[in-house]
Amino acid sequence: MKSILVVAGTRPEIIKVAPIILLAKEAYHQRVSVKFCFTGQHRTMGEDAISIFGIELDYELEIMQSDQTLNQIAGKVFERLSGIIDNVLPDYVIVQGDTTTAASSALCAFNKRIPVAHVEAGLRSFDIDAPYPEECNRRIISCFATYNFCPTAAARDNLLREAVPENRIHVTGNTIVDALRRTMERNSFDAPSSVHPSIGDRFVLVTAHRREHFGVGFENICSAIKECALTFPDVQFVYPVHLNPNVQKPVNDILKGIPNVILLPPVSYLQLLALEKHCLFILTDSGGIQEEAPTFRKYCIVLRDRTERTESVTMGLAELVGVDKQRIVSAVTRMIHQPKITFPDRSPYGDGMASKRILDVLSQ
Repeated sequence: MKSILVVAGTRPEIIKVAPIILLAKEAYHQRVSVKFCFTGQHRTMGEDAISIFGIELDYELEIMQSDQTLNQIAGKVFERLSGIIDNVLPDYVIVQGDTTTAASSALCAFNKRIPVAHVEAGLRSFDIDAPYPEECNRRIISCFATYNFCPTAAARDNLLREAVPENRIHVTGNTIVDALRRTMERNSFDAPSSVHPSIGDRFVLVTAHRREHFGVGFENICSAIKECALTFPDVQFVYPVHLNPNVQKPVNDILKGIPNVILLPPVSYLQLLALEKHCLFILTDSGGIQEEAPTFRKYCIVLRDRTERTESVTMGLAELVGVDKQRIVSAVTRMIHQPKITFPDRSPYGDGMASKRILDVLSQ
């Protein structure tokens, strides 16, 4: 029996490792033993995902601290995870994506000569500053991961170009599709008025939080939303606002008080999915939402100049507009006037079987 330690610390990470943990315990319990360590990089939002999926928490690092730096996060993970690895002595450590938790945990395992399995490997924007620090984190993990589980063929090709050995690469699909399938089987995602009573039938979902947009970038995003809201008073703009002061200040300074702009505190994962399901389209800088949107057949206007989720753009399911005010306004205007987009029957990010493919490899 193989011993696996899964480490995650943010809500997106937990959502994407949850199907692996659950399937391992449901169908692979005679072949693998799985332990889950929550670092607490995103304390409240991480606990939301843990609760939704009903994951058993075996270890907790409790690293969350107000206004901590990336180096403080990395240092705490590196220091506190070491003893847990010594206790578990896993055959593999699974990390997901490109967070500071993922990079620090992977390096900690590597230094102890424990093979690292990287879920969602191979994504590249080819700009070390965008997204920051995620582009650097995922490149670091690829240098030494024993198993690179790529969500798409394009991600695989990125790793091959970086001379990652082909026998260390496995194309599995993205586990976000597995997570969505599980969640949709158990939830109906009622009308968005259940999220907030003021939300009507015609609304655009907005999510924006990226570090590289702090300052002028966020001011441009908010100014564009304001212009669109004033131009289209019959369309609402629903924005769950990240708690970071660098996001809160421009959002409240520019958007607060506009009747058809609904500013919400951070919402639960299930509430976010309900908003995704019922919105007209999505305005976002989130990577995870770019992956989720095709399942709900929703178009994404991406507030970035580059994306590592190129499949949606290539297929005409998303477009890149950066943080240029006029480009944002033009894209929103076009989508409100001509919203018809043809979506494929299957998401470009997977078929819901990624977790099985990952466990098939690791349980051999």
